[in-house]
Amino acid sequence: VQLVESGGGLAQPGGSLRLSCAASGFTFSGYAMSWYRQAPGKERELVAAITSAGSITNYADSVKGRFTISRDNAKNTVYLQMNSLKPEDTAVYYCAKGKSSWPRYGYDYWGQGTQVTVSS
Repeated sequence: VQLVESGGGLAQPGGSLRLSCAASGFTFSGYAMSWYRQAPGKERELVAAITSAGSITNYADSVKGRFTISRDNAKNTVYLQMNSLKPEDTAVYYCAKGKSSWPRYGYDYWGQGTQVTVSS
């Protein structure tokens, strides 16, 4: 299993970024996917999750209405569109592979992470 994130960088408050996670080594369309983040000195937290078919998503309260998770099963890629960014969104963002088609059963593989910094 390999998960490779990209799209991180520096954004201004109120700006946008789109993260991508390219997956390989497993049947992507059969598994839930998620995005986590970890800020310095804080625990890793779940940001957003999506079922294997993409029909159901859920979000942390802190990002609801600003972030959108989506997936393209033909491209084996999961995305995180981040709008109205805030300085508190600064963190390393990781994608994770679910243990099944539904996010509730946890995750077993993580990517190496991509840094997102929100600052003026």
